[in-house]
Amino acid sequence: MPLKNVIFALLFSVSISAAAQSTASANVKTFQLEAPQLDAIRTIRVYLPAGYDSAKERYPVVYMHDAQNLFDTATAFSGEWQVDEFLDAQKGQKVIIVGIDHGNEDRIAELTPFANEKYGGGEGAAYVDFIVNTLKLYIDSNYRSLPESKNTGIMGSSLGGLISFYAGLKHSDTFGRIGVFSPSFWYSEEIFQFVRTSEISPNTRIYFLGGTAEGEAMVPDLLKMKSLLLDKNFPQENLHVKIVEGAEHNEAFWSSEFPEALQWLLHEN
Repeated sequence: MPLKNVIFALLFSVSISAAAQSTASANVKTFQLEAPQLDAIRTIRVYLPAGYDSAKERYPVVYMHDAQNLFDTATAFSGEWQVDEFLDAQKGQKVIIVGIDHGNEDRIAELTPFANEKYGGGEGAAYVDFIVNTLKLYIDSNYRSLPESKNTGIMGSSLGGLISFYAGLKHSDTFGRIGVFSPSFWYSEEIFQFVRTSEISPNTRIYFLGGTAEGEAMVPDLLKMKSLLLDKNFPQENLHVKIVEGAEHNEAFWSSEFPEALQWLLHEN
């Protein structure tokens, strides 16, 4: 099966098994939030650091997409990232993770900033507006977050990597940390032009990840994006590009790379 067909099989598939036992940590809380920009009610899954209720400190926040796949095998398609397992065992950096459930049949539209002639989409600006102007305001008002851009990240894989990169560039005053795993830059050439015309804060940190077995376009597109950023005088020390030999487009790859990426992104400039 061609790679793009495989990817879209993953994009469209939603697997929620009533029989599967939940693997989510007790530190993961779930609630519903109205998303007027999307004309929808969206499920939000928040990971709070161990001891949050008894502590007084504030924490950095990372917003992530496809929350069904982050914490819980019972809601995940093709495995979970095990974000909560890693953070529960973590002795150093503490962080709040805000996972946004994807919109099922609306997923492609919401996670693509520009339309594709064949697959449609292109409603990502509204989704990002929901994160910036509704969800982040709610999180900062109801949790002990560190709201500044240097303490706020956005991160995702595949289309989630694409929309994270777009959101981070469009709102660099909001997101100072951008995690871009296996991004679907192939979806529209407009993302490259968007970079050329965007003003990017030099204090932003960007982490690119890709595997050599993710299709012919993955590595060249990542290197092209790296060159575009450096051509704009983006600081090389704030841009990390990791290419993993033989890595495929799946949750197992992203899960294994999450700890290293998170720690690099949250490192102080």
